[in-house]
Amino acid sequence: MVRGADLLDNTPRQIALIRALGDTVPRYCHLPLVLNADGQKLSKQQGATPLNPDNLMGELERAWTHLGFAHLGADSIAAFWRTALPLWQARFGN
Repeated sequence: MVRGADLLDNTPRQIALIRALGDTVPRYCHLPLVLNADGQKLSKQQGATPLNPDNLMGELERAWTHLGFAHLGADSIAAFWRTALPLWQARFGN
């Protein structure tokens, strides 16, 4: 499960609840937050632009560069993931 680093502190409680309910605990990956010019968490309430469902490749590239990676210039979603996943694994492991 990929989520923002701001949720890191409540993860142990969620894991305990999931275990108490007898379910399988997911693997978590907490990413750094995207911040606005004032250093605050970027959100829709603070002017973040919504995702454009008509431009999924552009949105993937935008998210990728927000995570600190270089623009990939892939020509399809499949090509994007083939290129992006090894780079992700090299930086963050599994």
